Amino acid sequence: MRRSTRSRSLFRRAATVAATIMVLPGAADAGMIRVAPPFEDVSYADIVVIGRVENYRIVRDQAWRDRMLSSPGLSAEERERYQDPERQILSDYARFDVQVDEVVVGQAAETLAVTWHNSTFGVPDQLPQGRYLIALRRPGAPDPPLRGPSGTVFPAPDPDALVLLQAPCSSPFLYQIGSDEARTILEILEAEEK
Repeated sequence: MRRSTRSRSLFRRAATVAATIMVLPGAADAGMIRVAPPFEDVSYADIVVIGRVENYRIVRDQAWRDRMLSSPGLSAEERERYQDPERQILSDYARFDVQVDEVVVGQAAETLAVTWHNSTFGVPDQLPQGRYLIALRRPGAPDPPLRGPSGTVFPAPDPDALVLLQAPCSSPFLYQIGSDEARTILEILEAEEK
């Protein structure tokens, strides 16, 4: 079935607006509400570990940038944004390894490969060193439900890497050990074991 010319035009305009929002500085946060996760969402995790994040890096989605740059209606400003390899767009993601000190839930190797698309908020350029409580799910496993008015969900970029657990529009399950959040999650998991 072919779309009408009007439908195609509306679709193109909506895609351009969405793509522009994805690269504007701070736009991913503009008008969006970040919601604290219900810590019970940890039940969506396949694996929960305590460990250290290593080799943290941002993976640029060059394919998306190239698709956008091939758009004939792209303004000079938009073109500049997509050409800037240092500018993060929403389809970029983080990749890191976890050196596991302790397995809290599930089974895990000593080192885990992890990817993280941070819902609608982008990913930080770096993470502070230290030990973290980290909840992970397997690619394709169900996400927790939407925790805000809207969210962007991307498929797992690597079928062989675990995915950091995060409900759309909420915080990821990546908490420094000793934080109130990590203690609360550990208490929830202990209660579930009983």
